[in-house]
Parts: sequence; C-alpha cells; structure tokens
Amino acid sequence: MHVPDGYVSPQTCVIALAATVPFWVVATRKVSDVVKTKDVPLLAMFSALVFLIMMFNIPLPGGTSAHAVGAVVVAVVLGPWSAVIAVSVALVLQALVFGDGGVLAFGVNALNLAVIMPFVGFGVYRLVAGGSPLDSRRRLVAAGVAGYVGITVAGLSTAVFLGVQPALHHSADGTPLYSPYTLAQTIPAMAVPHLTFAGAAEAVLTAAVLAYLVRAAPGRLAGTHPLPTGAASRAASRPRVRPVTVAAGFVVAMVALCPLGLLAPGGAFAEEAPADLDLASHGLQAVPVGMDRFAGFWSHTLIDDYGFGEGQSPVLGYWVSALLGVAVVGVVVYLLARAVQAVTARGRAVSDAV
Repeated sequence: MHVPDGYVSPQTCVIALAATVPFWVVATRKVSDVVKTKDVPLLAMFSALVFLIMMFNIPLPGGTSAHAVGAVVVAVVLGPWSAVIAVSVALVLQALVFGDGGVLAFGVNALNLAVIMPFVGFGVYRLVAGGSPLDSRRRLVAAGVAGYVGITVAGLSTAVFLGVQPALHHSADGTPLYSPYTLAQTIPAMAVPHLTFAGAAEAVLTAAVLAYLVRAAPGRLAGTHPLPTGAASRAASRPRVRPVTVAAGFVVAMVALCPLGLLAPGGAFAEEAPADLDLASHGLQAVPVGMDRFAGFWSHTLIDDYGFGEGQSPVLGYWVSALLGVAVVGVVVYLLARAVQAVTARGRAVSDAV
C-alpha cells in the first residue's frame, strides 16, 4: 500500500497532503490528552512495532505480496490521534531512509494509512463493541473486525488514488502520464489480498494485542475504554511482567524474524520501478512521462529497499534496517510526545498564572 513517487500526479500529492495536515495539527494537540505520561513509552513501542509489521510481507498467489500495518492496534489501545502520529513517523522513515513509499507521495500514503485506516478501524471498533464490558468477548470480536475493515478500506482508498490517474492525467492521445492502472485493475488487485490474507493478519494482530492488555493491564486502556469498577486495581495487584517489557520482547522477536518477509516471491502491486513495468500489458510503448520524471525524485536513501544491494546479504540488510527503524521511530515518537506534553503543560501554567 506504499505508493511510490511517479505513480500519482503532483496535484494528487498536494491535495492528499493538504487533507492530511489538519489531522497532524490536531494530533499534536490531542496527544497530551490521550496519552498520559506513563503511556508515552508504550506509544513509542507501538510506533516501532508499526514499522516492523510493515516489513513482514505475506506471499500471495500471482507473485505479489501484502502486509499488515498495525494502525488499528494503536487506535484501539491509545486512540486514533495517537495512531496518526505513530504511523506517520514510521512512513516518513520508510520513505526517506529506505525508499519504501514515495517522498512526493508521502501525503497520499499518510492519508491512507495514518488517517483513513485508524479512524475507520476505531469507528468500526466502537460501533461493534457498543457498551459491552471491557473483558467481554464482544470487545475482542470488535477489535478483529476493526482491524480487518480498517486495512481493507485503506487498501481500497489506495486503489482509488492509483486508478483515477489515467482518467485525470493523460496526454492528448489518452496515454497515461502516471499510473497506467485503471480502477477496473486497481480495485480487484487491492481488494482481493486485503479481504483475505492482509485483512486476516490485521484482525488477528488487533484482537490479540487487545486481549493481552485487557488481561494484563486494563488500566492502560483507560483513555479509550470505560473500565469495570476496580479493574485497574485488580490488574495492578496481580504479579505480571510489565506490558512495556512484553512489548519490548515482542519487538526484539519481530526484529529477529523480520527476514522472513524476504520469502515473499514478488513485490506488492503497483510498486514496481518504471523499468520493471510490463508496458505491453498496458498498451504502452514507453514508460509514462510523469512516472519517468518523478520516480527518481528522492535518491538519498540510506538502505534502499531494506537491503544492501545486489551481491550482498539481504538478510543482514533487513536486520540492520529493522534495528535502525525501531530505534529512530521509537525515539522520534517518544521525544515528540514529550515535547507536546511539555509545551501543553507550559501553556496551561501560563493560563493559570494569568
């Protein structure tokens, strides 16, 4: 679902970015309210987890691949505004450092994955869960359905962004200037993997994380869930490993296993480099002009496509990428959340003094 540069027009990129900016502005203001001081490390950990999850490609029939995202997990546990920050930071790092997703197309990817996905997922979760108790099975079903619907809608949104390009931007003879895929191609190509494998992975992940936190640390869910009377105190009285410690262990395990994503036999749909396009299947004689012009917009990636290039170890490259990504994303989100809290606290202090 990472749209590369060149697949969508600059106009589309600007519109998507303009639509996403208000969510970033509000999210930076909301984070101090929805994320308490004790939950900032958890937000940083979840952000690192989002980065790792997107490195696990699921092999699909036809030689393509898909991946889960984790945006709905963050939305369900810490609220959708926290998810906006967590996923956006992960996307920035992926684009700038690893060449996964475009820099010009960052607004498109952020709108799909950091805004549409968490808010749709959270809305579905609230709708299905209703007023059920936190520890009810209905809550877990709601989390699973939310993850499934959230990633599917994000995939369809990506399909629309790609599929409208030939109709909106083409030469006088109808030749596409950017993505050559029409809606008739993009919607089935994105719907099938997300309605099946990717949707199932997102559903299991979201429900499993919520199930663990409900059992081990319901107090962590107080910001987004009504807690049963005494739930937090009962959880606190039980000896257990701290959720942040469990999350850290899970992240370490994910880093160790992330090279499994290399087993996917092919790349994701509509993420090919221009030179890899099957021009004949699209009735094209050459790479679309706009795609050829903007595909190489950002050429300063540190570890392109999470590897060390041809002839070098892709597994080592994946491990280095995972470690670097986890460290940078976690630290950036942690510092950002702390900074927002500090600024908000200072503003309140000034208001009280006046």
